[in-house]
Amino acid sequence: MLRQKVLVLYLANSALDSAVVGWSLFDGTGRTRRMAGDEDVPPYPTGLHALYDGWRLIQASPLLPHARGEEFDLAYLKYEFLFEQIVETRP
Repeated sequence: MLRQKVLVLYLANSALDSAVVGWSLFDGTGRTRRMAGDEDVPPYPTGLHALYDGWRLIQASPLLPHARGEEFDLAYLKYEFLFEQIVETRP
């Protein structure tokens, strides 16, 4: 049986080799159960390292300019990258 794992990495900027500043991992195999904030160290230092480990990039955030006066607003993590792995599991 094939199952999907999804990794969401929030990077410091739009470059895939920039530092990970936030992350979430969802394991469709059921082998691990994680929650937000349960780890202090990201699974990869950059998005590029996730690619090196076999994760497939399926979505990157569109590059949108900040509105005037909001250039330094930190209300949300803007640079979100979605990765997936398809893994085989036993029934």
